[in-house]
Amino acid sequence: MSDKQKKPQKLKARLPRGFVDRSAADIHATNEMVAKIREVYERYGFDPVETPLFEYTDALGKFLPDADRPNEGVFSLQDDDDQWMSLRYDLTAPLARHVAENFNEIQLPFRTYRAGYVFRNEKPGPGRFRQFMQFDADTVGAPGVQADAEMCMMMADTMEALGIKRGDYVIRVNNRKVLDGVMEAIGLGGEENAGRRLNVLRAIDKLDKFGPEGVKLLLGEGRKDESGDFTKGAGLDERQISFILKVVANERFVDGEEEMAFNDANKQSGGFAEGFAELDLIRSLVTSAGYGPDRIKIDPSVVRGLEYYTGPVYEAELTFDVTNEKGEKVVFGSVGGGGRYDGLVSRFMGQPVPATGFSIGVSRLMTALKNLGKLGQDEVLGPVLVTVMDGDVESMGRYQRFTQALRSEGIRAEMYQGNWKKFGNQLKYADRRGSPIAIIQGGDERAEGVVQIKDLIEGKRLSGEIDDNAAWREARVAQETVAEADLVAKVKEILAAQAEDRRRAKDI
Repeated sequence: MSDKQKKPQKLKARLPRGFVDRSAADIHATNEMVAKIREVYERYGFDPVETPLFEYTDALGKFLPDADRPNEGVFSLQDDDDQWMSLRYDLTAPLARHVAENFNEIQLPFRTYRAGYVFRNEKPGPGRFRQFMQFDADTVGAPGVQADAEMCMMMADTMEALGIKRGDYVIRVNNRKVLDGVMEAIGLGGEENAGRRLNVLRAIDKLDKFGPEGVKLLLGEGRKDESGDFTKGAGLDERQISFILKVVANERFVDGEEEMAFNDANKQSGGFAEGFAELDLIRSLVTSAGYGPDRIKIDPSVVRGLEYYTGPVYEAELTFDVTNEKGEKVVFGSVGGGGRYDGLVSRFMGQPVPATGFSIGVSRLMTALKNLGKLGQDEVLGPVLVTVMDGDVESMGRYQRFTQALRSEGIRAEMYQGNWKKFGNQLKYADRRGSPIAIIQGGDERAEGVVQIKDLIEGKRLSGEIDDNAAWREARVAQETVAEADLVAKVKEILAAQAEDRRRAKDI
């Protein structure tokens, strides 16, 4: 066969790596969850704002690498005026740009929430996607830590609004100033120690996972795990390690002659004492409002995205066990967090603009809620199906009128659009769609001005009790005849009965 006679090759359908198609069930579950979160934010007086998916790359600040094409970590392209634009990496940097650009028009404090997709140009892996949804709340223009305390209370209320009971979550709170003070106190201040500081913070972050002894090893020479793999430590001496472990255990005062030098360094580092004072104020505020340590807990071991945080940092952690892909029982862990970022808006303004906020990882939280059986339990009801028995103009118009009458009363409905001549296919279609009811009107019914209403859910139940075809036909299973004028009322009655049956089944 010549090249000219070859059939053109079909285009191969392929999903880009690190991205997913979302099903109707997933979308409904997400909408259900987001609606509950939004209700809490609105109750706290926050209003929605929306920024575009694209920002000029330089507005993303720290994510802009020194490269000819700035696409490390972000997806970037050049505009027609040669300016680089990137898909947003998070929802915070775009908010900072929005506030700076509209500073003279907005009312401070500016209290907003935003839900939307963010994009990471990173290597995808199991459970790691290049596009995922976040839900943020921020207060811009409030310098006091009462704004941070309120964020923590709102996070706690959000967890409970989603059905996560007390004891299954905790909001853990620390302060960047405490961590910075610790670094100065042990002699790791200054730019020249940035790398070592990062190693220390990573070690502290493993406290929940490895305990004090494991962290002690990571702060020192290093730690060997069960498999024999060795992780090089931060190389601190015993006094430095002792001081860090006492601070993260929330021990304020270090005693003993050998540690006096660290106490003196602390006194010189005003940030350390200031950080603890701010944590004390947060504790007082949340306790006064009825949020005890079972819900909001001061925890100096919290280490969180320290690139732009300048004060309190907080994390929402789920404390119940789940089984991981290896079959091991593990604590579910963090589903969101945030903190104070007083320098982010200031980059655009040349003046201090205080801000604090937190972000919920929607997909991760949705996984947790499904584990708890708190989400996606209500099966989305399929549409009532108006079947087609005759294809003439008058009959089709009548079927369409039935469909619109149901829709106008808020009932999900559709008229069959496939090959109507094979009626069995219509009922198979209704079954696949999860339709609760089928409406049937042939020539005989039309002549009498009536319709047949078939309760498909009850019919499915009864079908298990009737195994004789003749008995089945005689029983006219779960099928009623009503006047056309009574169609909508009868459908409502059947749907209400079905809903009650579902409720009872849940309660059993």
